[in-house]
Amino acid sequence: MSTSISIRPSSTPAPVRRTSSAGDPRRADFEANKLRKRLRRLVGQAIGDFGLIEGGDRVMVCVSGGKDSYGLLDILLSLKARAPLSFEIIAVNLDQKQPGFPADVLPRFLGERGVPFRIEEQDTYSVVKRVIPDGATMCSLCSRLRRGVLYRVATEIGATKIALGHHRDDILATFFLNLFFGGKLKTMPPKLVSDDGRHVVIRPLAYVRERDLARYAEAMAFPIIPCNLCGSQENLQRKHVAAMLREWEKKYPGRVETVFNSLGNVVSTHLLDRTLHDFTAVRSTGAPVADGDLACDADPALSLRDATVPIAAFDAD
Repeated sequence: MSTSISIRPSSTPAPVRRTSSAGDPRRADFEANKLRKRLRRLVGQAIGDFGLIEGGDRVMVCVSGGKDSYGLLDILLSLKARAPLSFEIIAVNLDQKQPGFPADVLPRFLGERGVPFRIEEQDTYSVVKRVIPDGATMCSLCSRLRRGVLYRVATEIGATKIALGHHRDDILATFFLNLFFGGKLKTMPPKLVSDDGRHVVIRPLAYVRERDLARYAEAMAFPIIPCNLCGSQENLQRKHVAAMLREWEKKYPGRVETVFNSLGNVVSTHLLDRTLHDFTAVRSTGAPVADGDLACDADPALSLRDATVPIAAFDAD
């Protein structure tokens, strides 16, 4: 059985105190504002590129208490105040009844900032612990249970979009998980329709790096709530893939950005999927073909730039 806290009216958000490890509050404010502007730009770019938010939308932002969802909510609120179109934001948290979960943290945080919110209480924690054997991966069942509850809540509050806090690193890790273990070229899309066709799910952080979200969460002193389910499992393949990406970023600067960009630059005729390309219909025509065998050669543009130069969208400060 689930219970909930009523949605509260919006008001002017309270200022957030920033922290500084260097001991200079002015410098800390400068760096935090600089980072916030870049995050706002990248989120705005994703919204524009993929049509994530439209005028009149009621966006349900799923807030778990982790750095990613805090950052998502904060940036969307910032964009809402400046956007040329009008849309609503409602924060929703699923209290899964994990032992020791600080149930007061999110209501206090959201209430102090005047964010309309709803806390949905449902004991999915006990279900996962009962069904999944010790040491086995809990993510799949936990995700399905959460998704079902959040879809129901979205219907109840009339949300037109469900915003999740998956970032660029999540998208890349999912791609490699499907490649290595699922035999598919597939990842998390920035926008999709739910299986029942009733909900649109969006990922506004699609262009944002996890390390920037971690820096931002520290600068904004978000009250992080640790997860005792998925986040506590050390044997997850996702963690191994994430470690691989971090190692690549350290040893081969620019590689991760190039892989990410490739997800938006697919040449389907040069893969093996017969549902995307009718190979049986390929015939010589006597006319030049722009995407013919030349596309199998090395891209001349690659020789004109240093492979270590990062893609512009992900330039450092």
